[in-house]
Amino acid sequence: MEFKTIIEPFRIKTVEPIRQTTREQREVALREAGYNLFQLQAEDVLIDLLTDSGTGAMSSEQWAGMMRGDESYAGATSFYAFEAAVQRITGLKHVIPTHQGRAAERILFGSILRDGDIVPNNTHFDTTRANVEYRNAKALDIPIPEGRQPHLFHPFKGNIDLLQLEDVLSQNPGRVPLVMITITNNSGGGQPVSMANIRAAYEICRQFGVPLFLDACRFAENAWFIKIREKGYANKSPLAIAQEMFSYVDGCTMSAKKDGLANIGGFLALNDDELAQRCKNALILTEGFPTYGGLAGYDLEAIAVGLQEVVREDYLQYRIRSVAYLGDILIKADIPIVQPPGGHAIYIDAKAMLPHIPQSEYPAWALSLALFLEGGIRSVEIGSVMFGQQPDGSEEPAAMELVRLAFPRRVYTQSHVDYLAEVLLHVNTIKNRIQGMRITDSPPVLRHFTARLEPAHGSLFM
Repeated sequence: MEFKTIIEPFRIKTVEPIRQTTREQREVALREAGYNLFQLQAEDVLIDLLTDSGTGAMSSEQWAGMMRGDESYAGATSFYAFEAAVQRITGLKHVIPTHQGRAAERILFGSILRDGDIVPNNTHFDTTRANVEYRNAKALDIPIPEGRQPHLFHPFKGNIDLLQLEDVLSQNPGRVPLVMITITNNSGGGQPVSMANIRAAYEICRQFGVPLFLDACRFAENAWFIKIREKGYANKSPLAIAQEMFSYVDGCTMSAKKDGLANIGGFLALNDDELAQRCKNALILTEGFPTYGGLAGYDLEAIAVGLQEVVREDYLQYRIRSVAYLGDILIKADIPIVQPPGGHAIYIDAKAMLPHIPQSEYPAWALSLALFLEGGIRSVEIGSVMFGQQPDGSEEPAAMELVRLAFPRRVYTQSHVDYLAEVLLHVNTIKNRIQGMRITDSPPVLRHFTARLEPAHGSLFM
């Protein structure tokens, strides 16, 4: 007998208490944080879905690995365990550890980009875009058209637009030092990229002599979607699928805080000997020696184990189904979300849910505040606060106004998700009372982390 219920493929061994707060306490916390959920104290949050980056629970094997950590400055055994785990999946020659993904991005782009260069991507996420633009290069998003239509069902909405990619490469000879594909496509709703799309992009890049890189933060989740959605992969393991994905690229950046199942760490991996040496030189300057790269030996051990655990089928089935479970509830209630549900998060379409709030008043930001105020849920806006600010200081509305509910790995149970659904259904009944926001103070780069806002009409709710 095969039962329908998909259970968590683990037992809970250690628990952490959650502090309950009142609506009045959350209202005070919001004001003190400048209406920016990043500025909240974590103890004021009931269910924290701000990010899935570094917020997961580690396994007993990872903790055991940490006890084995070799803290030698150079040539530590922990590095070689880490290197072997990365190479088992990626097959890439040079593995350079970093303290997290954005450090890998900074080192890569600092070593390869020049003023006026163009970096095509299905969709850059925030730190990737910022690191490209910091080098006075252009971060060009070219997702397929379906990727910008939240309600349209497409199995691989994360795909890069191959026709646009070919046009960019043919029209800009010498100005595109690399092409990137983000798997899964975080800014596009956590949507996967098909193997056929990665392979075709590789062939186009080969035609023009341009290297292809993956932003591989959620490579295992992407591999699972290929397994269950793409013809010819149903009988292949997630590891085999991941290995094929990486066989089509020249390098990758990765935050191991996602599919590395660790709380800190990342890496840059590539095949080019000369580029790898330049990157290692930059690493030594700002991160550390190439066999630790800003990480402790126990961090390297935790990532090495996490990279083995993340490609297990029982884990991936549970992970993807947990997100889809919430998506099913919201779709049934006619709450607009990016469909189909992504791998690590649900993305609410705030533009569709709050059509009375203009994009100039940041509807997704306002909706994220309402979720915290009503139920203690911390989410993140992926809209015009995050992406509206242009490199020249001008303002343009983002392509989509999304609120991301990112699930930390192995942290919350079904009852937490049921409570989350209850809060979302409640907010949906009072959505017409939510009002827009305005920015009162913000930095010139990555403003969503530290900007301060206030209700544009005196209060969040009319």
